[in-house]
Amino acid sequence: RVTEEAIGQNVLRSVTPGQMVVKIVNDALVETLGGANVELDLAATPPVVIMMVGLQGSGKTTTTAKLGKLLREKHGKKVLMASLDVNRPAAQEQLAVLGVQAQVATLPIIAGQLPVEIATRAVNAAKLQAVDVLLLDTAGRLHVDAALMDEMKAVSAVSAPRETLLVVDALTGQDAVNVAQSFAGEVDLTGVVLTRMDGDARGGAALSMRAVTGKPIKFAGTGEKLDAIEAFHPERVAGRILGMGDVVGLVERAAATVQVEDAERMAARMAKGQFDMNDLRSQLKQMQNMGGIGALAGMLPGMKKAKAAMADSGMNDKVLVHLEAIIGSMTVAERARPELLNAKRKIRLAKGSGTNVQDVNKLLKMHQEMGKAMKQIRKMGGMKGLAAMFGKGGLGGDGGGTPDGGGLGGMGGGSFGGMGGGGGLGGMPNLPGLGGGKLPANINDLLKKK
Repeated sequence: RVTEEAIGQNVLRSVTPGQMVVKIVNDALVETLGGANVELDLAATPPVVIMMVGLQGSGKTTTTAKLGKLLREKHGKKVLMASLDVNRPAAQEQLAVLGVQAQVATLPIIAGQLPVEIATRAVNAAKLQAVDVLLLDTAGRLHVDAALMDEMKAVSAVSAPRETLLVVDALTGQDAVNVAQSFAGEVDLTGVVLTRMDGDARGGAALSMRAVTGKPIKFAGTGEKLDAIEAFHPERVAGRILGMGDVVGLVERAAATVQVEDAERMAARMAKGQFDMNDLRSQLKQMQNMGGIGALAGMLPGMKKAKAAMADSGMNDKVLVHLEAIIGSMTVAERARPELLNAKRKIRLAKGSGTNVQDVNKLLKMHQEMGKAMKQIRKMGGMKGLAAMFGKGGLGGDGGGTPDGGGLGGMGGGSFGGMGGGGGLGGMPNLPGLGGGKLPANINDLLKKK
């Protein structure tokens, strides 16, 4: 199909034939993945029942809690969760614990009840408590069998679910496809949830799942935390598959994790050209809250090779922990005025943080380079200047990601996993810049106060 569309296609003067082919492939991928995001169908008389199905180990129980938290926080729904898994030890207790963490109510456990009896009790409880959405976490098996299918059909008959979501591990490859085929042939699925998509950042599993089941992928699990779930957007996953990144997703993640007050305070300090160790510490914490270095790199355009190089060099989120440990060993005065750090103080910091003096020097170098970058952005006009930097080829590149070509940090060995000093993001060796990925046109809307 791509070949048919590409042959004889008129190429605009502003793009190359190669870019035109990429666009055609991208459009085909988006169409294959479903075209557009399909939301949950909650347009029914409450309680709306959502039944979660899948094999053991696919992340079904955790996904149930994630979905409950999402519906409560972002959709303002009153949610009740119920575990129907009477086979796996402590499965019902696990959902109860997750419910406390997610601040979502769970159905009280009554020992000895069968799944159908629990489902009936859950529906009645949801009606009495005026619940908007009832989430049923069904039992899983190590493999698909007749008993599992019969149990799910019986639960479906007594609960009449509006949505039946198949939870599949994106990292199980062909097995995931086989599981999807088995469930699709037996149960009236309405959608799919792919877990561990952070480990399959390119999104290849999504292609197979949509093609096999014919059902839309509605959510993607992107980590272990209860807020690590996001709506599935075909156009963004297509961008990741083609190595074009997901800048919109990155901005949305930033908007969800960064406190507005902190961002405004940082913007005010940037406008004055101020940047101390407290600011750097805040930035490091925000990176951790947004999923860490690997998750962010997977969402940036042109960072496929960079992410692989980071993995090969042993660079991971421990780097951020080490950096934060050094800053934590500083006094209030030292964090405000890093220039106070002489040789004697550096030795004290190294001992206090479990690192060495070279690592302390690398942190100071990172701070200096980031300070220069902040001043550069200020001279270019703040956010508009930053957008211009993205539009003209991205931040960084083979010659250096910051003024003076040093990259952010220029770390080369020690406790930080040998991060080199050859420019690009993080001063890592031979890592390209962002490759001209532009900030989304609606960035201001995404970052507005909610």
